[in-house]
Amino acid sequence: MATQKFRQADGLLQIIPHPGAPAILPKEGETNILITSALPYCNNVPHLGNIIGSTLSADVFRTRNRTTLYICGTDEYGTATETQAIKEGVEPKVLCDKYHILHKETYEWFDIGFDYFGRTSTEWHSTICQGIYRNLRKNGYLEKQDKEQVYCEGCPKFLADRFVEGICPHCGYEDARGDQCDLCSRTLDAIELIKPRCMVNKDHKVTTRTSTHNYLKLNEIQPRTEEWIKKSWKAGHWSPNSVINANGEIIDARIKAGLLPTPLTRDLKWGVKVPIDSEEDKAMEGKVLYVWYDAPIGYPSITANYTPEWEKWWFNPNDVNLYQFMGKDNVYFHTVYFPSVELADGRNWTMLHHLSTTEYLNYEGGKFSKSRNRGVFGPAAKETGIPSSVWRYYLLSTRPETADAMFSWADCIAANNNVLLNNFGNFVNRVLKFVASQYDSVIPESGDEPGPLSPNDEHDAKFISDVNASLQEYISDMEAVKLRKGLHTVMQISGLGNNYLQSSGLGKALMTSDPKRCAQVVSRAVNLIWVLSTLVYPYMPATSAAILEQLNVPARAVPDVLSTDILAGHTIGKPAHLFKKIEENMAEKFRAKFGGLPEVEEAPKPKAGKKKSSKAPAALSPDVVRTPEMLAVEAKIAEQGDVIRALKAKPKAPETDLEIKAAVDVLNKLKTDLLDLAPKA
Repeated sequence: MATQKFRQADGLLQIIPHPGAPAILPKEGETNILITSALPYCNNVPHLGNIIGSTLSADVFRTRNRTTLYICGTDEYGTATETQAIKEGVEPKVLCDKYHILHKETYEWFDIGFDYFGRTSTEWHSTICQGIYRNLRKNGYLEKQDKEQVYCEGCPKFLADRFVEGICPHCGYEDARGDQCDLCSRTLDAIELIKPRCMVNKDHKVTTRTSTHNYLKLNEIQPRTEEWIKKSWKAGHWSPNSVINANGEIIDARIKAGLLPTPLTRDLKWGVKVPIDSEEDKAMEGKVLYVWYDAPIGYPSITANYTPEWEKWWFNPNDVNLYQFMGKDNVYFHTVYFPSVELADGRNWTMLHHLSTTEYLNYEGGKFSKSRNRGVFGPAAKETGIPSSVWRYYLLSTRPETADAMFSWADCIAANNNVLLNNFGNFVNRVLKFVASQYDSVIPESGDEPGPLSPNDEHDAKFISDVNASLQEYISDMEAVKLRKGLHTVMQISGLGNNYLQSSGLGKALMTSDPKRCAQVVSRAVNLIWVLSTLVYPYMPATSAAILEQLNVPARAVPDVLSTDILAGHTIGKPAHLFKKIEENMAEKFRAKFGGLPEVEEAPKPKAGKKKSSKAPAALSPDVVRTPEMLAVEAKIAEQGDVIRALKAKPKAPETDLEIKAAVDVLNKLKTDLLDLAPKA
């Protein structure tokens, strides 16, 4: 094996448990991190919006220098599964087996590193669900209600949520589901729908009949729930959401109107059976627990399938902080509904600490649609030939943290070519090729002592100070779950590296005229690459692994400052390009395969008699090496593009046209600013 020489220091290297290692358990007296991402429904394959909304975002945060457990799995019970099983002509269990594998394979290809990816159709899940149910009953939070329910005379059976559609009583949307309206996002009871239709057969006659169910008294729990929301929101610094605003005021319409008892049982066959413990429970025979009750319990039940000591994670609020990642449509159930269940259960649960939500990722001017073949779903990402690292980078760089974002093939290709290839990849490859060709792959003696570099260095004070400041920014971003900003900071640091090579004049001429200074530049650049390998690891683990192989070093921890850690005499591996160019004309081919219209970035055509808008500035060449300032402007350009696409998706109106024109003017100004920052030929 080639010679390895790096500084020996406590905390320098990253400790990564090997596959098959004993189950991760929290350490007493320390801050341990428990991470969950919203359990995907086991009735379809995920699209890119699902992936960035929960699983991929949580995966980025999990790579911290703390004891961390990341749990996820497929949500397998409920009407969504039964409905899809009927469509495919199979039993629900067969359907779940199929889609569980598809989900698992998809996430594995995207390099998403769950500590355990399970499922809810397990004995542990039923045991824990039924145990909580019994506690709710014992503590007086359940009540029986005889309710009129939607009944299909053709099936014949009561129609649960997903088996019925109709007109929303709140907004008039004609295809509202029995549990929620996708247009106004209000939760519904199927009986509220106007002109209900059976989803099994729309010609069946739909009526109503009385059925007995147990209801959870959310109204009695509400004061404690509100108190908990305000406390947890403040302590955990929740991301913007629809339940509580930035001023700490609860804004959820259901809470403001007063929570009502909500059904906890359903007339279904596929689900967790309602426990029958006495004669009084006989009315619940043949019924199952409501899927939105049992789904969040999937987090502890999946943990129980991972380790029999699961309670050390889930009943340990003093030592464990729970971080939960999800799309905005899941917020109510994770911040109001399930916390109410935990409070009513009465045990000392590890409850939500930090809430990280995303808005929607749309696709090429519209929504992802499996039925219309619009968008990239699950395994199809692999078919594009674009590596998973590039997918991860693009999705995370456009993560819809505060507003809906738009997937664009042109932007995806530009991100690969302009940022990954010409900025990040260029810096790594240029340095390592120089070491291989000019120093026979051995790090030269630089004169730098092992350890932190001085911010008052004779030659590189500004470079070292800028890198150190950016490292602190990165650490702060990651701690605050500002994932998109953290990624931008990584690219900013690689931009500093490129600038350093340019300003130092690294090349054969410097090696001849000042060999000591050349060796110093090489050493500092190589050590920055080692730092970049760990900074980029949460975002692009495969890219990080490739860098480590080329450097011939193990994974390191995130440092506070830039140091001389790889020492003189160390032999690097074989340099290779980290990324490959994607031809711009591939955008049209991808649109043809996955749906989507070509993007148009100009303003609406002016009406007769009005002056035409000025021509958009020319695009910056992909070959130009981006400075950190240029990367910052490019990030603003990408955000402004999202603004324009969102405006174009609105119904056509004179006011909207004016908004689009103003937004395009801002975009053109940003593009001009970018050109002004580019080095002059």
